[in-house]
Order: sequence, then C-alpha cells, then structure tokens
Amino acid sequence: MIDHTRFFKKITDSIVTIVLYVLLLALIAGTLRILLDIRTVAIDSVEGGFNKIVTNVLTLFIVIEFFKTFADYSKHERIKLTDITDVTILIAMREITVGLYSKSLGFETIFALSALLFVLGVIRVLAIRYSPEKV
Repeated sequence: MIDHTRFFKKITDSIVTIVLYVLLLALIAGTLRILLDIRTVAIDSVEGGFNKIVTNVLTLFIVIEFFKTFADYSKHERIKLTDITDVTILIAMREITVGLYSKSLGFETIFALSALLFVLGVIRVLAIRYSPEKV
C-alpha cells in the first residue's frame, strides 16, 4: 500500500528543490546581466544605463527573497508570513522606484502602492509581534 503522506512529501521536496535550482540560476543570470549593464552606463547615457541597473538590482533582490523563502520552506516545511510580506514589499518598492525613474506612474498609482506598502508594513509588524514562535 502506498503511504500517501510520504509520497506527497517526496514530490513536494522534489518540486521545492527544482525551484531552488531555477532560482539559483536566475540569481546567477541576474548578476551577469547587472555586470553587462555596467558597460551600458559607459557606452550609452548614464541616466538610461543607471535606470536599467537599478531595475535589475531591485529585481535581483526579489529573486533573493524568493530563494530565501523556498530555502526556509525546504528546511522548516512552512512558509512564514513575514517572508511573504517581505517579498511583496520588495515588489511594491521596485514598482514605485522603476515608475519614478521612468516617470510613468501617475499620482493615483503611487498613492495606491504607498497604501499597499503601509498595509504590508502593518501586517509584517503584527506578524512579528504575534508570532506563533513567541507563544
């Protein structure tokens, strides 16, 4: 008879391992892309190249947070609310930063993303304050 719990755990562990390797490859590719974009700053305009580098660095931070979340999941077999809010905060901050650099965001979008950041910040503080690990 098949032990479904063990089978599910093996499949889940395999998927998480594959995702970790894919994220590791994305980290390496992202780092190489940033290094190649340094050449763009020297050749093209400083403003355009700097905008690309800032965007790529912020995206790399998001991938790092995803990697950290999946690594933590593979170790503890649970996802912390603080990890997910950290990733979402980074994504919102990236969008605001990229939008401000490219001057493509309206005040409504900036206000909405700022409100989202505020709510996520409150959720993160509450998740730390009322953590099940502390109880």
